[in-house]
Amino acid sequence: MNPYIDIIIRSTAVYFFMVISLRFFGKKELSQLNTADVILILLISNSVQNAMVGTNTSLYGGMAAATVLFTINFILKKLMFKYKKFSDFMQEKPEILIHDGNLDFKALSKLNISSDELKEAMREHGIEFFKDVKLAMLEIDGNISIISGDKNLKQTHYKRRRIHKNLAGIN
Repeated sequence: MNPYIDIIIRSTAVYFFMVISLRFFGKKELSQLNTADVILILLISNSVQNAMVGTNTSLYGGMAAATVLFTINFILKKLMFKYKKFSDFMQEKPEILIHDGNLDFKALSKLNISSDELKEAMREHGIEFFKDVKLAMLEIDGNISIISGDKNLKQTHYKRRRIHKNLAGIN
């Protein structure tokens, strides 16, 4: 078999394995990284590297694997934009965490979001009390957005650290 066909097949399999794994573990994991998470990501990338390129450690082998990953990602994004059902399958829905100052304990429990994490997000939005939150949502990208205020609603967006920013050492 052509070694580059082998790389294409291996890279495709690893890509879909990672998509399914991240879908299974949930969107919260994408946006909240602690030291253990960064170590996990580094170890996963190292462990799947050989699964993608096999014994081909050449520059062209690495470029072939990267090209396959970029191509698959591009195609999936286009399909998700074009087909709502496919997008719904690939991405979770936003979840309401607080509505009119009332916490949704069932949603928080299901998403494994602690009150400390929620309070941290509120502080980042400049909000001290739960009662001041009109709406807090866990967005599909794993970030928590909050709408607060009485008559003049104020929306802020708490941008959690992203995986690629942490790996690059950017905050």
